[in-house]
Amino acid sequence: MKQVEDSIFPMEDALEMILMFDRSGNISYANGAARQKLEYDDALCGRHISEVFPNTFPAGKGVEEADSLSQNELCSLVAYRRNHTCFPVEAKILKEASNPEEYICMANDILEREYLGREIERIRQEAEQAAKVKSEFVANVTHELRTPVNGVLGNIRELFDRPLDEVTLKSLHLVERCCDDMNKIINSILDFSKLEAGKFTLEPRKFHFRNMMDYVKSNHINKITEKGLNFFMTVSPQIPEYIIGDELRIVQILNNLLSNAQKFTSIGKISVEAVKTAQVNNRIELFFIVSDTGIGIDKADTDKLFQSFSQVDASISRKYGGTGLGLNISKQLAELMGGRIEVESEKNKGSTFSFSIWVEGCEEEGALQASGIGEQQPGMAAGASFEEEDLLEDIRVYGTEENQKNLKKNLSKLILCVEMENWEKAEMFMEIVRELTAQAPQDIKRTALRLKMAIQKEDYEKVAKAFEELNNFL
Repeated sequence: MKQVEDSIFPMEDALEMILMFDRSGNISYANGAARQKLEYDDALCGRHISEVFPNTFPAGKGVEEADSLSQNELCSLVAYRRNHTCFPVEAKILKEASNPEEYICMANDILEREYLGREIERIRQEAEQAAKVKSEFVANVTHELRTPVNGVLGNIRELFDRPLDEVTLKSLHLVERCCDDMNKIINSILDFSKLEAGKFTLEPRKFHFRNMMDYVKSNHINKITEKGLNFFMTVSPQIPEYIIGDELRIVQILNNLLSNAQKFTSIGKISVEAVKTAQVNNRIELFFIVSDTGIGIDKADTDKLFQSFSQVDASISRKYGGTGLGLNISKQLAELMGGRIEVESEKNKGSTFSFSIWVEGCEEEGALQASGIGEQQPGMAAGASFEEEDLLEDIRVYGTEENQKNLKKNLSKLILCVEMENWEKAEMFMEIVRELTAQAPQDIKRTALRLKMAIQKEDYEKVAKAFEELNNFL
């Protein structure tokens, strides 16, 4: 280790990410670039390498895979940030010269290069007019699908002529929009067989991003809560109010993932998070994370998920239904929008699907924030009236009376959940606290982060200490 220790200082300022770990997988050193890119601040040391490369190294086990990887010049891996978003890297893993029990991983973020490479490939394919179509969808989706959808749509529109209360009318308009969207999707899939390029035609346009997320939420919240599940939705404030992209396709992917989450989850929670993860000129990478506490799947079976007409096993199809097309279509749509789709899952412990897309930013002057700070905020149901907007904004601004009042209330509920050892509900209130301290000074945000980490680890002593610190700030 002497040679490595002597070189720690220059490694700290290196532009590439550098991680050192032992045969047990425990990280002993991470340079500044690694801490910044992976968003761990100073909390990487002592963690297992599987938290950074979960698709390469098994959690909590040794790293025998490192021996084979160290024989290669370069390898392509997927690195995960602390918030579970991921990005591609080009990595080299070496055995430490003076200690064969230690490994050094040097990795470069190739997200922008991969994106530009995909753009070049897309232009090349369009120029060559690559020929064959993926006609397997046509075998499963026929004109017969239009009949029941149009039947529902026709009956809904007849109901509009009758006297209806506001709540019923809103629900009927939601069903009407769902039917219209379904017809658009059916038409696209049927046209898909006629496209010479073998892909869907994207229709990018400007739309209000948070209105779209509210629409997705309203589509699923009733079914999810009817099962007794908690449902949370979080949208990062870094995402512009208006973006240019194919709204229908984004909604289609989210609907597929949320429908699966609802189908395969009996107890616990389902959450959706949307964050901005990268920007190249006016192009923005958006990352969506859909997590559930459902049945999960074995890692060996994850490759089957994105194949056409394929499910993990026959019992899944018999018990839950489905054609096995949804995730395959979602994968293709994400790739058409310049992104990718990934899955993390463990048998009987739930699944986390994440996908990225590239869109164009389009800020609208004076745009209204149409969404609340999250479904988890008490009293902030979807569709808050415009009269409530000032109150919502006041709650977001750290230090205001409304902000402090909500912080104290949710911290009290949080510590009560901890005392009752209801860690899952404590996490729910922690998400609210995180939103309410998003604009707070750095020392308060750091304390909130320590509280969140302690809750995730179910460490009562650290929770009590961080809670006391945060309470003192108030």
